[in-house]
Order: sequence, then structure tokens, then C-alpha cells
Amino acid sequence: MYSEYYRPGSVEEAQSILAKYKGKARIIAGGTDLILQLKAKTVLCDAVVDISSLKELRYITEDENERQIRIGPLSTHTDLAESSLLKQKCPLLCEAASSVGSLQIRNVGTVGGNIINGQPAADTAVPLIALNAACRIVNSKGNHTQQLLELYRPEGGTTLDPTSELLTGISFSLPAGAGSAFGRAARRKALALPVFNTAVVLVPAADRNSITEARIVMGPVARTPIRPGEAEKQLLTGAPGEEMFRKAAVLAAAEANPRDSHFRGAAAYRKQLAEVIIYRTIKKAWESSMEKVENQ
Repeated sequence: MYSEYYRPGSVEEAQSILAKYKGKARIIAGGTDLILQLKAKTVLCDAVVDISSLKELRYITEDENERQIRIGPLSTHTDLAESSLLKQKCPLLCEAASSVGSLQIRNVGTVGGNIINGQPAADTAVPLIALNAACRIVNSKGNHTQQLLELYRPEGGTTLDPTSELLTGISFSLPAGAGSAFGRAARRKALALPVFNTAVVLVPAADRNSITEARIVMGPVARTPIRPGEAEKQLLTGAPGEEMFRKAAVLAAAEANPRDSHFRGAAAYRKQLAEVIIYRTIKKAWESSMEKVENQ
């Protein structure tokens, strides 16, 4: 599979090793995806650079001044699922992380790996996009920040290069009073990839009679997670309620473009499923926002 194994003590050392191999080394953390890819020889490399011990990349914190949550890419799905901070501030992320694989997978699989693997239905990436998360990336030229959704290539996968770049941080801000929810359907309740998943974030107006900001993210109904723009616009018109939510769900499902799949089902079925789950998730997100307003 590979001839050399490295376990660097810092991000800088990891970058140095990647530079030495000039595209022939790969970063590994939890390894729940990469090990399978190496065994199947769908990924080839001369060395792996194991960053799993870098404590500087494993954290979940809040900057109260900026109302910003910061998550280290080596945070595991279990870290997210059990975080008291995330349960309080954005429970949709806890719920999404709880749905990933088995307990064993959640204990080693990382949120960074979930992002970098670039799957359109990645259960933690979908809510992070709805939260408008940004990623901090380090390479030989320095570091830069990019919106998570912008990392996805139209043809699938991400622009982040695991042979030369490291994801070092994920961050997002929480608008006051924002409500959120995560929806998912799979062939069974556990140990199954999603047939469909969605995340919704809604920001109510001060008078609670309208929505000032709406984000819906869906997967896997295209090569990347997608935001249905027309559905989001619908949620910004008029008074929030059953009729509006159902119209938005219809518009969102219309923008979904799933393919027929032996595993996930027929495209027509999945579009119908999307409409039902999106409606329920929008309603749940609105109820969440109302609870926050009442508790303020």
C-alpha cells in the first residue's frame, strides 16, 4: 500500500514531510476512508503522514465575542455528538454526527476526514454547510480561509489536496435566535449511508412574523451537497407557517437531481422523499428558533 509511515509532532512537520514527497504522500487521521482506499488501490502513495496525535487540531470551542464556534478537524464524530457546547448552540450538528456509521467508526472518524473525502451526503458536512462554515487550510504558500461549500468541485470531490494541504480549522457564526434542524433517511436506522439528508438553518425577524435568513442543504441529490436557492427565497416571503414550508419543500425537491440507484432507490422516489423530509426539517428548525426566542 505504501512504503513509509510518519507520525509528525506538529502541523509544520507534517507540511515539511508532504513537501518532501512532492505529491506522493497522503495525510491520514481516522483512516476510516483512506485505509479502504489504499487496500483497494484506488489511492496510491509512497508514504502516509499520520496526524492523529496532533492535539492542536482537536478542539471544540466558542469565541463569545464573535459568537463563533471553532472546531478542530481531528475532532471525532463522537466528540461532536457528545459536545455540551454543540448540544446547546447547534444540536443539528450533534444529531448529524450521531448518525455516522457505528460507535467504533464515530470514535475514530474525524470531521476533517468527512469533509475532505468530498461525499455529497457526508453527514457532518451537510449541516456545517447550512451553518455557513468556513475552513482554514494550510499549504506551502501559507494559509487561507474558504467557505466549505466552495471546496466542492462541480464534478464531485473537493479542491483540497491531501498530498500537499492540511485542513486546520472549521468555524461558523451563530446569528441570534437562529433555529436549526437535521433530517435524514436511510435503509435502516443505524450503520447505513443516507438515502437522503438535509440541514436547515432559519433566522427569525425580531417580530417573529418573518424569516430574515434561510439556508437549506441537501444530499445526496447531486454530485455535491446543494443549496436549493428558490426554496430558500420562498422562506423569506410572507409569514412562516405550514403553507410556506410546504411550498419551500416542493421547490427544494424540484431542484434535487438524484440518479436511480440500486442502493438508494429510484430517482422519482428520492425526490418525493426529499420533499417530505425537507418539509419536516424546515418545520422543526422554525420551532427551534421560536423556542430560542422564548427562552431569551
